[in-house]
Amino acid sequence: QVHVVESGGGLVQPGGSLRLSCVASGSIFRIYALAWYRQAPGKQRELIAGITADGNSNYAHSVKGRFTISGDNAKNAVYLQMNSLKPEDTAVYYCNADIRVSPGSPYNDYWGQGTQVTVSS
Repeated sequence: QVHVVESGGGLVQPGGSLRLSCVASGSIFRIYALAWYRQAPGKQRELIAGITADGNSNYAHSVKGRFTISGDNAKNAVYLQMNSLKPEDTAVYYCNADIRVSPGSPYNDYWGQGTQVTVSS
């Protein structure tokens, strides 16, 4: 069994910063990639940043230059540093992990429960 848990959300003023954390635990043989998604009310869930185990990262255009994703392979963790936050960044942020639980198993997606980020004055 695999658990993915996010933390670090909250209320912040426009222009402020937050750092989200995500840790995967349980029956993990290998992680291929970790990513952050977000879903605003009435909108579809969107990929905003991802990082592979070998350190390759990518970002959605809407957050590039403001958000930074980083990973810690030893801790099965991924972080999202969010700077210059805008009201339109308000959403539930989800962590996604692409995990293989045994040498012979395929990679499967695992999701956290989400953490709320609200940007408002």
